[in-house]
Amino acid sequence: MSKSGEVSWKSENLGKRRWAFVVFLGILILHGLAILVFTRGFLLTRTELSQYSHCSDIQQSPCFSPPQDDQMVNHSKGCWTKPAVDRIVIIVLDALRYDFVAPSTFFDEKKPWMDRLQVLHKLASQPGSFAKIFKAIADPPTTSLQRLKGLTTGGLPTFIDVGNSFGAPAIIEDNLIFQMAKNGKRVVMMGDDTWVQLFPQHFNISHPFPSFNVKDLDTVDNGCIEHLFPYLYQEDWDVLIAHFLGVDHAGHIFGVDSTEMIEKLEQYNGILEKVVDVMESQSGPGGLHENTLLLVMGDHGQTINGDHGGGAPEEVETSLFAMSLQKNPSSLPSETDSSSCRLDTEKRKICTSSIEQLDFSATVSALLGIPYPFGSIGRVNPELYALAAGTWNLDIFNPESGINLSGSERWMQNYVNVLCMNTWQVKRYIDVYSASSVIGFSDKDMSHVSDLYAQAHDNWLHTKEAVLNCKSESCSTLLPQLKKQVETYSNFLSSITALARSKWTEFNLKMMGTGLCILVLSLFVHIFTIKKLDKLCSCYLPRGGDFVVSFEAIFAYAAVLIRSFSFLSNSFILEEGKTASFLLATAGMLQLRHAIVKKKMFLEGLLFVLVVPLLRFGIELGQSKQAVNSLFLMSFASWTVSVDNGSNLWIYVADILPFLALVILAYILYYKSITHSSCRGIFKLVAIGTIFASSLIALAWALDGNLFSPSTVIVDIKAYWIPRIIYVIGLLQLFLLAISQLFGKEKTSGWEEDTIVKATAMLSAWSSTIIILSGKQGPLVALAAVIQGWCVIRLMTLERAKNDYYDSSTSYSSPVAKWSLLAVCLFFCTGHWCAFDGLRYASAFVGFDEFNLIRQAALLTIDTFGFSHILPVMGLPLIVACRRHPEVQAEKRKPLFFLQLCQVYLIYGLTMAISMTLTIICVTIQRRHLMVWGLFAPKFVFDAVGLLLTDLFICLASLYYFA
Repeated sequence: MSKSGEVSWKSENLGKRRWAFVVFLGILILHGLAILVFTRGFLLTRTELSQYSHCSDIQQSPCFSPPQDDQMVNHSKGCWTKPAVDRIVIIVLDALRYDFVAPSTFFDEKKPWMDRLQVLHKLASQPGSFAKIFKAIADPPTTSLQRLKGLTTGGLPTFIDVGNSFGAPAIIEDNLIFQMAKNGKRVVMMGDDTWVQLFPQHFNISHPFPSFNVKDLDTVDNGCIEHLFPYLYQEDWDVLIAHFLGVDHAGHIFGVDSTEMIEKLEQYNGILEKVVDVMESQSGPGGLHENTLLLVMGDHGQTINGDHGGGAPEEVETSLFAMSLQKNPSSLPSETDSSSCRLDTEKRKICTSSIEQLDFSATVSALLGIPYPFGSIGRVNPELYALAAGTWNLDIFNPESGINLSGSERWMQNYVNVLCMNTWQVKRYIDVYSASSVIGFSDKDMSHVSDLYAQAHDNWLHTKEAVLNCKSESCSTLLPQLKKQVETYSNFLSSITALARSKWTEFNLKMMGTGLCILVLSLFVHIFTIKKLDKLCSCYLPRGGDFVVSFEAIFAYAAVLIRSFSFLSNSFILEEGKTASFLLATAGMLQLRHAIVKKKMFLEGLLFVLVVPLLRFGIELGQSKQAVNSLFLMSFASWTVSVDNGSNLWIYVADILPFLALVILAYILYYKSITHSSCRGIFKLVAIGTIFASSLIALAWALDGNLFSPSTVIVDIKAYWIPRIIYVIGLLQLFLLAISQLFGKEKTSGWEEDTIVKATAMLSAWSSTIIILSGKQGPLVALAAVIQGWCVIRLMTLERAKNDYYDSSTSYSSPVAKWSLLAVCLFFCTGHWCAFDGLRYASAFVGFDEFNLIRQAALLTIDTFGFSHILPVMGLPLIVACRRHPEVQAEKRKPLFFLQLCQVYLIYGLTMAISMTLTIICVTIQRRHLMVWGLFAPKFVFDAVGLLLTDLFICLASLYYFA
C-alpha cells in the first residue's frame, strides 16, 4: 500500500463512528472517574457514630440526677431530668419565613404577606410570658431533608445529603424521635411523608401524604387538618407532629407576593386559632392539655420567589412560636433574656428572640426529660426552656432536703443543671468523635476544648457546693454563682459549635488531589487527540502562505482561560453569567470590527452584537428575581419581568412576544427543513411533528389566558394532555431519528447538507419539550439562540485570509469558544444559576401531579440543562457542515469533514473540562471558606453534572452524526 493510500485508509477509519465513539466514551469515563474520586474526598459526610444516649449514662455525669424512684421506676416520666411538660404539639409550616410570623413593625417596610398570622400576635402580646415568637436560624443547605435531620439530631448538616432530598434515607444516628420512642413517648405524625422516610419505625401512628407535587397546595394540608383536630381530643399520644406544605408549594409556584400565598397564610391563621381554642378548652386542672407545649415552626425560609436551599438570610431565617398553656410564675433573668420588643399594628407589645435550630433537639429533650441525642451539639435555649411552666417548679432534690430557693433561683438552678448535662453530653460526643473519626479534630482544638470544659467543671464544683450549702437560710451569693455557671457553660457550647462549623467536614486531600490529577490528564488527552487530528487534516488541506494564528483564535483561548480563572473568586462565581455575556459581547465587537474592515457581513456582525444585551437582560432578570407579581411570572414561574398592570401596551407586548417568537421559530423550521430538497422521509416527519408541537404550546398558552372559561376540561387539556402529547411527540421523534441512523443508507455525496438536515431534525426534536418546560420565556430564548448560532456560523468566513495557512483546530477555536460562551449565557438567562435554589422544581411537574423520581428527575434535568448543554452539543456539527472547503478535492472532503467534526467536539469538550478543572482548583483552595457549602460546593456540583452531560451527549452525537 502506498503512503497516500495508507493515509487515506487511516483517515477513512478515523472518520468512522466507532472510532469517534470510543474516544469520546474514554473521555467520559476519565471525567467520571476524576469527579467521583474528587467527590469522595471533598463531599464526605461527617462520620455518623453508632452510639446512642441511654438513661443510665447520666450516672457518669457530674450533674444532679433525678431522684432514684422517679428515674428507675418509669422512664416515660424522664430519666436525665424531670419532665417539664407532659405533651408537645409540633406544627411545622414548611418554608415559614420570619416575616410571615413577626409583626410588620419589626421590618423597615410592610409587605402584603405580613401580619397574616394575627392569632400568633395576639397570643404573644398577652400579659405574662407564656407565649413568644422566635427568629429561628437554620444552617444551610436549607432543603427540607437537611433541616429535619438537623432539627432531630442536633447536629450540623452535611452537604452530600442534598442529593437525597427527593428520596430521604432513614436516619441511623441517634435522634430526638428515636429517644422519644425509646423512652416511652407515644409519637403521632401527619403530613409530609419525609418524616416516615427518615423515621420508618418510630411513630406509634402516622398519616403521611406525598410531598413532591409542588403544584398541589392542598392535599397535604387537608390531610393534616383531617387528622389533627380529632387527635387533640385524644389521650393516646405524648408528642404530635403535623407538617403542612402549602406555604412551601405556594412559594415555589407563585412566589411570596402572591394571592395564593396570602390565602394560605390566612388559612393557617384560622387553623392555628382553632388549635389554640381546642387546647385552651382542655387546659384546666386535670385536662388533656393542662401541661402541653405548642410549637409552631418552620424548617427553613424562602426567597421572595419561593426558592430555598442556599444560605441567603431569607432562606436560613425562619420562625418558631412557642406557647405553654400554664403561665410562668416569674420572669426570666435579664442575663438570659435577649428579647427585642416593639408595638405591632394593633399597638400591642410583642417581644421576639432568636434561637438556633441547632438548639431545638437539646431543648425539647430537656423539656421531655429524655436523653439528648448522642450527636447533638446544640445548647438548651433558656428562653424556650423557660416558657414551660414546669421548669419553674422542678426540684432536683428530694423535698425533704430542706433546701429553700426563690422562684428565679429555683429556675436558674434547674437550668444550670440542664446545661451541665448538655455540656457533659457534648464533651462526651466530641471526645468519641475525635477518637473514632478518620481525621477528627486537631490536638490544638481538642486542647482548647478540654481547657474550656475544665474551667466550666471547676466552676460547677463551686456551684454545687453553694447550692448544697443553701438550707433554710437565704443564699445571697447563689444567684450570681448560677449566672456565672451559665456563662461558662454557654462559652463552652458556643465554642464547640463554632469549631464544628469551621472544621466539620473531613476533606481527604489525597483523593481530592488524585481526582484533580485525573482531570488534568484528561486535558492532555484532549490536546493530544486534537493535535493528532490536526496532522491528519493537514493531509487534505492545501498549504499556502505563512502559518498564522488569528487574533480571534488568540482571543478565544484567552476568553476560555479568563472565564475559568474567574472561578477563583466568589464574586465572579456569583456574577458568572454577566462575565460570560461580557466576553461574548467582546467577541462580538471584535467580529463587528473585522466585518467593517473587510466590508462584508456587517449585518451578521451587528446582529450578533445587538442580541447579546438581550441575553444580558435575561441574565439580570434571572438572577434578581425581584418582581414576583409580574405578568410573565403569573403565566409561568420562570419569568421575573415586572409589568405595569396599568399599562395595556405592556400587557399586550408580554402576551404577544412569546407567540410571535414561536411563530418565527416554526416558520424558520418550515422554510429550512420542509421546503428543503434534502429534507425527506423521517426528517420531514420530525420537522412536521415539531411544528405541530409548537401549535400545541401556543394553544396551551391561549387556554391559559382569559379567552376561555376555566372549566375542568380546559384545565386538564392545558395542564396535563398538551404537555404529555408534546413529550410523546419528542420521544417518537428521537426514536425515528435513531431508526433512521441505524437503517438509513450512508450517503457518498452531499454529506454536509445531510448533516445540516440531521442536526436541524435533532434540535427540533428536543426543542418542543425544552420550550414547554421553560414556559413563555422558552421561544424568546430559543430565537435568540438561533440568531446567535447563525451569526457565529456566518462570521466564520471572516477569520481566514486567502493566502494564510491555519491548523484545523485553530480555525475552529474561535467559533467553538463563542458557542460555549453562548451556552453559558443561555443557562443563566433562562433563570438558572449554580445553586439548588436556582432549580425550577415546578418544571418537573409540567404535565403531571403525581411524583415519580425518574420522570421528575428527567424533566428537571431537561429544563435545567436543555438550552445550555443539550441543544449546543447537538447543534455543534452545523459549525463544520456550513463551512465549505472548495479548495479541497471532492474525494477528500468527506474524510476531512468527519475529522474536523470530531475535532470540533474535542475542542468544545476541552473548554468544558478546563472550566471544570479550575472549579475543582477553586473549591480545593476555598474548602475552608465561609461560603464553601453555600456557593463553591453547589458550583462544583453543577459544573460536574454539566461536564458529564456534555460528554454523554457528545458520545450520543458521535453515534448519530459520524455515519
